[in-house]
This record gives sequence, C-alpha cells and structure tokens, in this order.
Amino acid sequence: MIRIISALVLAVITTLCSAAEQPLQLADSAPARYIVVPGDTLWGLSARFLKEPWRWPEIWRLNKEQVKNPNLIYPGDIIVLDRDANGNPLLRVEDGKLRPRIYSEQMTEAIPPIPPNVIEPYISVPLIVEAGGLDNAARIVATQQDRVFLGNGDLAYVENADPSKRQWQIYRNGRPLLDPEYPDQNPADPKHVLGYEAFYLGSATQVKAGAPATFEVLTAKEEIGRGDRLVPAVHPALVSYVPHKPDLMIDGRVISVYGRVGSAGRGSVISLNRGAKDGLEIGHVLALERNRTVVQRDEADRKMNVQIPAERAGLVFVFRTFDRIAYALIVQSEGTIEVNDFVRTP
Repeated sequence: MIRIISALVLAVITTLCSAAEQPLQLADSAPARYIVVPGDTLWGLSARFLKEPWRWPEIWRLNKEQVKNPNLIYPGDIIVLDRDANGNPLLRVEDGKLRPRIYSEQMTEAIPPIPPNVIEPYISVPLIVEAGGLDNAARIVATQQDRVFLGNGDLAYVENADPSKRQWQIYRNGRPLLDPEYPDQNPADPKHVLGYEAFYLGSATQVKAGAPATFEVLTAKEEIGRGDRLVPAVHPALVSYVPHKPDLMIDGRVISVYGRVGSAGRGSVISLNRGAKDGLEIGHVLALERNRTVVQRDEADRKMNVQIPAERAGLVFVFRTFDRIAYALIVQSEGTIEVNDFVRTP
C-alpha cells in the first residue's frame, strides 16, 4: 500500500513538473514588433503574444517581486519579440521610443493591467460586504424632521461615526452570499455566509461631529432612511500586477454576477468564494469551468439528471480581494458563465 501511495505521489509530482516545463506557446499571429498605443492593457498585450496569456511573466523573465512591481509600459514603447540562446521566446522593450506628438499628453500614464473604466465602480464603491462587515459600522438613528426617507441635501443623524472622517458612503445589507460548497445552505448559519450583496445607497459628508453626528446627504441613488449604515469612503488604486497564474491550486466557485443576473460573459464582473486567506491576489488569472446538470430521459421515459463533466469556458482576472471573497473580470469566455461554475488554477 505504501509503495502504491508513493507511486501515486510521484506521478502527481511528475505531472505537475512536466506541466510547468511546457514551452511557451506564441499566439498564431504574434507580431515581431508591436508599438504600444493608448487603450492597450497588459492583458491585451499578453493575449496578443501568447496562447496562454497568464504566462506573461515567463516571456518577460520576471521574478516574483517584479510580477508585483513590474517595469511600467507606456504608449509609444516598442515591444520586440526575441529569442534567447536556447531559442525560447522572450519580450523586451526596444531602446528608443516612437512617440508621435498627438499622443504626447497621454504618454505620462502607464498602461493598466485591465480596462480601468470597467472595474472602477468595484474599486471605489464596493458592492459586496463581508459577513459582519457592517455590524459595527456607523448607523443612521434619526432623519431630518418631516423626512421618512432622505435625498440630496437632507440631514441625517448618525451614531458611532469617526469624527476624523468627512466623506462617507451609505449602504444597506442585501441578500446573503452563501458558500456553494455547503450542501445544506442556511443563511442563519454564519459559516455559510461569505458576505452580502451590499446596496450602495449614496454618499454623505459629516458636517458636525457628535453623538449623534450630523451628516448631509450628497448623493442618493436609492431611498435612505433610519437604520442604514455608513462607512468611510475609500478609493484604493488598481494595483499594476502583471497577469499571472497562482503558485498554488485554487479550486472555487462563482457566487454572484454583478447586476443581479443569472449569467455572464466577457467583460462581466463576478465574485468568487475564494479570497486573500485562500492565497488569491490581485493579478491572478483563473480558468472558468462550467458546472452543469442536464435533464435527460431514461429508457422508461423518466426524467433523470446527468452531471456533465466540467469543461473550460473562459478566463478571469482577479482585481480585488477580501478575506473570503474576490472580484474578478471575465477576460475570455466561450458561451455564458453562471453562478456555481468553477474557477481553478489554469
């Protein structure tokens, strides 16, 4: 038995090592030279040169620290596809830049990992709150006289507000996001709840500290009232991590699709039931695999459920992580992606 187990372990290690040693595969139409233009992204450049874009660090010969703090690429840079002494492909930025004047104002900004306009709402206004995330948040305890619900310019009276913070965002807990790996999902059981779809209601400013403090509503996306929660406004920047696959095996699920719709495609933002505690980090690329059950009929014409083997359906780019949840952008998809589909290390 020990010999059998040892053989199995050796086979797994051999498989993993051989997979890691597979040579880089260039995209069919990979150019010999490419001039970076405004609007390019690191992911777009990866897909332009490689069949497996998550192997971007390999073709640049980046170490782990450089993956997290890469040399920035700017519009006008000339990327050259080259070969090393062993014939393996590598990329480099050519000395000398082509910088037309028409682009002169835009060239001060490096190209981002993925389109910033797509993910900006999820960076500046979190739409998922982790379990317990709002329990101790500041709370509206009273509204302006003669107001049941508040709108732009109205006053709210808030308890437990940090007097040093002026700009705030207003939320309300939405439906719980349950971990699909628990078969007996029970919203009342905290271990099943990864977080909540937070309803972003608007923004407010603290005009007078106190107990309660006085707040003025700046923007109201929906009705705001007593009991709603406030958190200080934060605007974390999109970290310029290079697209790369995780060093460990990630095996998770899609738990929600932004917009309260059942399916997603390329360009959609989804949330995952894995986060920083599971080893996920910004820049990680994961493979999407469909998790499907179809209804068929047997010989007696009775309905039966058939679980179809998982199949590759696309790729996602992780752009924000929390402890147990992460946001990811679908950068490639074949067909639709649905809640409960798998995400795995490619």
